[in-house]
Amino acid sequence: MRLRLAAGSAVALSLVALLCAGQARAAAEVHRLSLVISAIPTQVNGGDINDAIDAFNRTALTPNGLDEIPHIQFTWAYDTELRYFVRPSFAVAAGVTQIRAVQRKEFLPAIGQSWDLDVEAITVPIHVGAAYYLQPYNQGDFQARAFIGGGLMQYTYSRATFGQEMVAPNLPPGANFKYRLTQDSPGWYFETGGHMFFASSWSVLISAIYRSGQLRNVQADEVQLDGQSQPLPTGTWLNSKGKPFTLDMSGVGVRFAAAYGF
Repeated sequence: MRLRLAAGSAVALSLVALLCAGQARAAAEVHRLSLVISAIPTQVNGGDINDAIDAFNRTALTPNGLDEIPHIQFTWAYDTELRYFVRPSFAVAAGVTQIRAVQRKEFLPAIGQSWDLDVEAITVPIHVGAAYYLQPYNQGDFQARAFIGGGLMQYTYSRATFGQEMVAPNLPPGANFKYRLTQDSPGWYFETGGHMFFASSWSVLISAIYRSGQLRNVQADEVQLDGQSQPLPTGTWLNSKGKPFTLDMSGVGVRFAAAYGF
């Protein structure tokens, strides 16, 4: 399914490219300022949230013969960026991304009973960076340019949530719970790929991108037991091994982008 989605995005961008190429003019247009809209199938390392999933699987699901919760390891990131060519071979960029990875499980043990599990990792990194463009390849009204780039990221509105909701008679206290952890942190990214320009305001960008984003010393943001908010514990949240909890949003992705030049 993930490969089909990625292939579908590539086909869609190819169609955009063909449509743009069909609007033939004298030469490919390279605008100084462009708005870049991206969809990025990407890996997410997860970090200690996957260790928490393993511990829950081991203690609550596997002994009861139930399907395990999969790891947080893949999602789609969506990015909006402004890219400005300072000179023909050098561009600066700034933008914002949303990365949200979710795993859910639902069990129906009996009539009128349910067991819902919800694990989510979300962050909204803001990035600033630059890209160096190599010599262009020109063919009629088409131009292609390879580039390498990178920059800094600030991971904001970062949350890791683990929740359980059960409906059944004679539930023990604390059977329904929700833990939400938070932390913001700096990071960085590296990118390399190609940018294709046409005789149009539209261009297409395809690249491989690596993001580094380890959010260490995560703190409690919300704790609920049986639908009631609890006092937040102070200090760093600890993982299953008794060490400071780290949410790792790093990963490798493939960027499919359409850019509109002004």
